[in-house]
Amino acid sequence: MLEPLQLLSASRQNLWRLVLLRLLVLLAQSASVGIAFLLELLPLPWVPLCSVLGVSLALCFFTALRLRGPWPVTEQEYAAQLACDLVIHSVLLYYSGGSTNPFVSYYLVPLAIAAATLPWLYSVVLSGLALAGYTLLLNWYDPIEVPLEYRGSLLIHGMLLSFALAAALITFFVARMASELRRQERSQAQRREAGMRDQRLLAVATQAAGAAHELGTPLATMSVLIKELRREHNDPLLQEDLAVLQEQVKLCKETLQQLVRAAEADRRQDIEELSVITWLETALNRWHLMRPEANYRYQMLGQGVAPRLSPSPDLTQALLNLLNNAADACAENLDIRLDWDAEELCISIRDHGAGVPLAIAEQLGKPFFTTKGKGFGLGLFLSQASVTRAGGSVKLYNHEDGGTLTELRLPRFAPGDNHD
Repeated sequence: MLEPLQLLSASRQNLWRLVLLRLLVLLAQSASVGIAFLLELLPLPWVPLCSVLGVSLALCFFTALRLRGPWPVTEQEYAAQLACDLVIHSVLLYYSGGSTNPFVSYYLVPLAIAAATLPWLYSVVLSGLALAGYTLLLNWYDPIEVPLEYRGSLLIHGMLLSFALAAALITFFVARMASELRRQERSQAQRREAGMRDQRLLAVATQAAGAAHELGTPLATMSVLIKELRREHNDPLLQEDLAVLQEQVKLCKETLQQLVRAAEADRRQDIEELSVITWLETALNRWHLMRPEANYRYQMLGQGVAPRLSPSPDLTQALLNLLNNAADACAENLDIRLDWDAEELCISIRDHGAGVPLAIAEQLGKPFFTTKGKGFGLGLFLSQASVTRAGGSVKLYNHEDGGTLTELRLPRFAPGDNHD
């Protein structure tokens, strides 16, 4: 069975369309020759014409067989196929009146396909081949004796049919072929962008691994010093501040340890499947320890059984980064909502800050770009990369009532999962 059309390359799809177009034209040509033969309208050389049509049919057959194989379709092969069409059409015209045949305008169809799907050099070569064929047919062809009473009507109706056929084929097939090439170019651009993003992520990850390794020693030193200060001083206010500082240092150490455990779990593919409610509430509790000054309202809007997912550690970190961004904008009255449908789940975070300035909206999410003086410009970039890796998306909007609305959308099931 042939592989699905949408999974094929643009060149392979276009060659399939060329085979289909060739078959349709062959059907029209065969019908025209058959009608002329049965009704004895014209004295045509039937054997040479049928032989040429048989060659065209054989070319369709062998091209279809070739397309079942794994070999890629090159531009040279595609141009050669169009050249074969031009040669076959020229031979048919030679046995059917040459340049006086109204179907001579079909030369434009292969040229339009070449112009839409091939580099200009191939188009120039094919145009030269078509022009040479037309020029030879002006004086070198097998003439047809058309009865005088049919001469005017056959010419007019033939020109009309030729124009209609060429216009229909160009409108349908050429437009589809050009659209497929544009789709492939967009896909290649997206892959290039993803490759560049992965390179930046690798650079950031390398720096982060080194920084995490180096932070262990100063954090241990700070922990020891804080314990000594708490033993040496009895001032209640100072003790309270030192307790907060000790808790933050402990949180930093736990975060580093979690990074190591997460990397090991990811290496073993040992990621636990959770309900999205459990995952979100656990992340919110952890985030509130990091940002005790923030207050929020949490709403669960989804109906029915909550979807389950296997959140990787970087996906959880992405959610924490988005929560921190919202808290940095305005830590008061954050509105966090969880919703889902049959295809995806959505976590929305709304703050009441100043919103996203339109002048820099397009820059958000790029590495090392930040609107915060103390920031590194990596939080939103890493969040978007992690969510995209999970098959989701992150979008920021200016809310109509003020502030920023952040939407994190994830597929209901992770890519590659087989759920009924």
